[in-house]
Amino acid sequence: MSYGLYVVGFLIIIGGLIYGAVLLHVPPQWIAVGSLVLLGIAVVKGVKATRQKDPSKN
Repeated sequence: MSYGLYVVGFLIIIGGLIYGAVLLHVPPQWIAVGSLVLLGIAVVKGVKATRQKDPSKN
């Protein structure tokens, strides 16, 4: 699976969660903090899932 697809999927999820938080009247600074944390998790998971295995380690 490609890294770009992972990022797009996470951006859709983050967008939905932001929309829900706005509807629940969550303070904007907490929405920003949550979004940054989720974006960081998305990058780590995307890199971990799409990286190539090192051929020298058999």
